[in-house]
Amino acid sequence: MARQAAKVVRESDVRRVLDRASQYRNPERNIAMVLLSFKAGLRACEIAGLNWTMVLNTNGRIAMHADVSNGIAKYGSGRRIPLHPELRSALTSLYNSQKRPNEGPVIRSERGGHMTARSVVNWFRATYADLGLVGCSSHSGRRTFITRSARTISKIGGSLRDVQELAGHRALSTTERYIQGDRDAQRKLIRLI
Repeated sequence: MARQAAKVVRESDVRRVLDRASQYRNPERNIAMVLLSFKAGLRACEIAGLNWTMVLNTNGRIAMHADVSNGIAKYGSGRRIPLHPELRSALTSLYNSQKRPNEGPVIRSERGGHMTARSVVNWFRATYADLGLVGCSSHSGRRTFITRSARTISKIGGSLRDVQELAGHRALSTTERYIQGDRDAQRKLIRLI
């Protein structure tokens, strides 16, 4: 039996997830985790493995991009991802709450070390269940990021190749499997032909 693809989440539901994340213990960490998924398209293993050296510039401030190293990326697919302003702000808040470390895990467990990928997966599962969002998983943020990027990229002169690079996929066909179709857009397209 084929696995069901993670649900693409509406913006209003992303806001609900962020609101709920702020109500749990470690709100700065939780919000950063959600935004790393939805605004940078990171996998659970990448969220868990992200280190401050990957998001800080040489002046010790949050950089304009995250350098996801080959060591934490699936299949060694390291890449540079520009940081969305909302994610950059959340990382700055988290950085300050952690007393501005130069290194170490961005997303810390209760004990202060890296969260495991399984812990990230479980956190998202529990949060989605708490909100009654059926069909969502830790991969929903990544799938939402890729789908939204694919729908928007042509407006700024980019292509699906750019989305593929941001996702860290080896093949464009993998990126295409993440993109959810839009029936409304399809109807509008047919009317234009």
